[in-house]
Amino acid sequence: MAGKETHHSAGPTDSAAKSPRVPVTAERLKTFTDAVVAIAMTLLILPLINTIGDASASGQSTADWIGANLDSITLFALSFVLIATFWMSHHRLFALVEHVTEPLLWITVAWLLTIAWLPVATALTGQTRRDALQLVVYIGTMTLTCLTLACARFYLRAHPELHRIPEIGMRRGLLADLLTTGMFVVALGIGIALPAIGYSALFLMVLVGPLHTLWARALGLSGATSAPDRR
Repeated sequence: MAGKETHHSAGPTDSAAKSPRVPVTAERLKTFTDAVVAIAMTLLILPLINTIGDASASGQSTADWIGANLDSITLFALSFVLIATFWMSHHRLFALVEHVTEPLLWITVAWLLTIAWLPVATALTGQTRRDALQLVVYIGTMTLTCLTLACARFYLRAHPELHRIPEIGMRRGLLADLLTTGMFVVALGIGIALPAIGYSALFLMVLVGPLHTLWARALGLSGATSAPDRR
């Protein structure tokens, strides 16, 4: 009736309209993120490529080159797999993100900073004398990568109007992020306290999967994580 106010509760669309937006769509941010990750993965190989010219000039054979650069090759492979793993975690999180706000954009930029820095940390690790600071730079970088992804997940959980991620999936993801971050911290501590172990402490990361399964079961998060369409 005329003169009568109509009240309605704010749904996801109303909440999303009130969120401060930036002139970047979710799809464009995902594309930009993929590009930065791809470049970082490519840059990892450059220090090894640069050694081939020196090996050729000194008359080294392929076996000689591999033997002389075995540590660097191992670190390249490790960093490549880790960046790929970080990207897959980020991709799974942002697959159902539909809107971007300024805080979310800057959290993503911080995550990309750690990814872009990892090739430098890898090169330092392969070409400088091993010490505690080297471990901090390398393992610390990956710790920050996990931590910034957890920050993105916390932010998205607080702003459900930005995505279609189910709550159980969000909680399982947070558990995985926090366990991974904690395990990197433990590996860093062991590597510094026991120099003979050094980077071998990173093998502790294989425990993240079993620990996640145990904690998820204990917390009642063992259900399906597929995301229903909430629109």
